Amino acid sequence: MTNALATLSGGCHCGAVRFEVDAPAPLHVLDCNCSMCAMTGFLHLIVPRERFRLLRGEDALAEYRFNTGTARHLFCSRCGIKSFYVPRSHPDGYSVNARCLDHVAIEDLRITPFNDGDRAAAMAGLASLGL
Repeated sequence: MTNALATLSGGCHCGAVRFEVDAPAPLHVLDCNCSMCAMTGFLHLIVPRERFRLLRGEDALAEYRFNTGTARHLFCSRCGIKSFYVPRSHPDGYSVNARCLDHVAIEDLRITPFNDGDRAAAMAGLASLGL
């Protein structure tokens, strides 16, 4: 049985980038320990491409790629906030930073650690959780 989807909105700090995402409640997010996520405090809400809508700000987005070049790290070129990106683990979807969602409290999130140092085991763990 799947949970009903709720539409959530979010964006960057300055408001140039705004989006909507359809996600089941409660929100299940990943706390990755890779160098990028650990430094930025990114909490991953991973959704299929069809459940993400960029409302405005495509012209404000800048892109950064590193390592394998698969992940497309997108951030607002005005305020520097990465509110979503195309992750290496799910290149056909988006990872939304739960911290950039409007009116979502951290204590209401179900947070699962993701050990990027052992990516294969971490991905297997996600599969067993249905994420």
